[in-house]
Amino acid sequence: MRRRAASGTTPADSTAGRSALPPTLDSFVGRRHELSGLRTLLRSSRLLTLTGAGGVGKTRLALEFAKGLPKRFARVDLVELASLQDGALLTQSLAAALGVGERAGRTGVDVLVRAIGDASRVLILDNCEHLAEPCARLAATLLGRCPRLRILATSREALRVPGETVFRVGELSLPPADAGDDVTALMRSDAVRLFVDRAASNSPGFTLHRGNGHLVAEICRRLDGLTLAVELAARHVGSLALSDILAGLDDRFSQLDLLTGGSRTGPPRHSGLAAAVDWSHRLLDPAEQAVFRRLSVLVGGFDVTAAQTVCAGGGIGRRQVLRILCALEAKSLVVRLPGETAPTRFRQLSAIRACALDRLRASGELYATLRRALAWLTELAERGRGDVFADQAGSPLAAERDNLASVLARSAGHGDAVRVRLTLELARVHYQQEQPSAARALLTGLLRGAGGRALGGQVPALAARVACQQADLDEALRLGEQAVRSERMRRDAAGLANALDARAAARLCRGEFAEAVADLRECLEAVASPGRPQDTAWCTHHLAWALLQAGGELEADELMSRCLPVLRRQAPWPRTAAALHTAGAVRLALGRLRSAETLFAEVLRIAPGASFHALYPVEGLALVAAESGDMQRALRLYEASVQARRRLDTEPEAPWRHRMEQAAARARTRLSAAAQEAAVAGARGLCGERLVAYALGAGSGKDRTGRDVRAADERLRLTVRESTVAELVAEGLTNRQIADRLGLSIHTVATHLDKIRDKLGLRSRTQIALWAVARTEDGCTARR
Repeated sequence: MRRRAASGTTPADSTAGRSALPPTLDSFVGRRHELSGLRTLLRSSRLLTLTGAGGVGKTRLALEFAKGLPKRFARVDLVELASLQDGALLTQSLAAALGVGERAGRTGVDVLVRAIGDASRVLILDNCEHLAEPCARLAATLLGRCPRLRILATSREALRVPGETVFRVGELSLPPADAGDDVTALMRSDAVRLFVDRAASNSPGFTLHRGNGHLVAEICRRLDGLTLAVELAARHVGSLALSDILAGLDDRFSQLDLLTGGSRTGPPRHSGLAAAVDWSHRLLDPAEQAVFRRLSVLVGGFDVTAAQTVCAGGGIGRRQVLRILCALEAKSLVVRLPGETAPTRFRQLSAIRACALDRLRASGELYATLRRALAWLTELAERGRGDVFADQAGSPLAAERDNLASVLARSAGHGDAVRVRLTLELARVHYQQEQPSAARALLTGLLRGAGGRALGGQVPALAARVACQQADLDEALRLGEQAVRSERMRRDAAGLANALDARAAARLCRGEFAEAVADLRECLEAVASPGRPQDTAWCTHHLAWALLQAGGELEADELMSRCLPVLRRQAPWPRTAAALHTAGAVRLALGRLRSAETLFAEVLRIAPGASFHALYPVEGLALVAAESGDMQRALRLYEASVQARRRLDTEPEAPWRHRMEQAAARARTRLSAAAQEAAVAGARGLCGERLVAYALGAGSGKDRTGRDVRAADERLRLTVRESTVAELVAEGLTNRQIADRLGLSIHTVATHLDKIRDKLGLRSRTQIALWAVARTEDGCTARR
């Protein structure tokens, strides 16, 4: 008693006081969804660990959550572990934080157990990552001996204790890409709201408005919504213009300088992004540090194969990389990208990647890492070799566009032939993703250099197609002719077929239909020499499209009947979708409306609803509706497609666009002002899957039977993708075959089948097949 009185301490009262949490001096922004989820999880879990990258906001979220805990928890205590380096002192530190003194004959753990007892209590262990093992042991002991204790831990990796629930704290929500300067839409983003709040604290009077909204949104996107990074960037408002902050984030040399200047009273690890990452970096072993810094050259994300190719070497084997990658993900230094796509992809947050790249330069490994990245990208590019019409096929490098651009920009001087080949591949990806300006800039450089000339007609052929995208029709024809001359000199049949196809595309855009037909007839002769059925079918499809424009509908129909089965069996879905659209347009021109409607609907069942591929069949169905006399439906589909094309910034070919515009004008002349207004108003709510569902769900003719309408209504219970999967099951395809046909993972196909079973109340694969067959028969009966 005398010793306690002399030291000024008293025995801890387990129920004294509501909490021992520090006050917060700034506002808490966002995270409402996370707070709700934590409340639900704490009801069923006694150990809840918040994990996430350094600076993501784990500690602040934990404190905000703890403040709102119900009164049945007698006490909430915060134990900050960042400054504790020796795990052996963990128990004593915890006892000191709780105000518990040692007792004679009792160990430190016994003292803690006695102090906590059976009180309903919450213990927050903050920053456990550097003491993960001792924290795990202590947590397991306390939870086992204190029946009403709950522990809320924050850590950059899980503690891995039995019964632990791991809650991953992600980055703050970002504004949608199409938000523009809409202040209301932007302020729904937690990252934007945090930036505005902290900027206003630093520069009173700062507000978000239409003039600066897009800059704030882009700053938050560049920072991936990482809480600490957003706060640090916002502190420069008042000293720097928003445009200067954004430019600084784009400059890899000044980015880390901008993300400094944190609170002087906060923990040292939050003084800047580099300090936060350095805290995590010190906890890695040498092999983990090497993989961490080498991954920084993959700015567009990566899968396991990419990581193994780029990071192996210098004493690290390919087989080690997978284990290390999983360890880095567990430590929140890489994040797994959401979604069910296979293979699984990861990435480093941009601010973390900047720190890793800084370390890669300092290590002297940048050159060797870029050389391995170039080798990996070249290997991917080789998978597309042999495709005659590679410009119009799905590039194997499409998913690696950002990696390809970044590695090429950083690897000047690494093997000119390799760089030229990969530059062409990057231009091809830009063209396929409808980014003609970026593609043209790359191709212009290739056309001027000797390396580009070594590729023969490939470069001018692609440049001709890009010029068509930009409506530069004279240049498109000039480049197409250059491609044909080059390939005739090389006497390469496959190259000549590609060049003729490109020149024909330019002539179609110019309205020179007879000349385009002549080019494509020669293309068909040239492509027959290599003898790949899919290439022959693709050229045949192009010839049919040109004949349709030239008034040769009957020959075009005969050609499509030959090539469409081949493309259905062998081609990737974008090519199949294009051919189905051509076949539908031919049938439409021949007046076979029901057949055209069926073909356009087939495209909608294989094309993603949010892609431009889905717009052509929607427009085709609008034309069918107009020809059938359903003018209001025709106008609604037309207006919805116009809005969708505006959002996607894509234009159809001129002949198709003119036909659509003529049909819409005819519909307006036949509709009253009120009916026109109703059609336009109805189109505003149609986008993505809703537009596809509307296009598929309602017929264009007035002669549809009630049975057909009921069948359509039943099909609408499934999404477009689910309907397609059901139809492929009816064709007898396995999950792997369906995955290959649709470009999905086997797991995603299985998920779709589970949803089909749940929605339709079916139990077996056979029942799904019978349902799909019955629905198809209903549709055919109704159309006859």
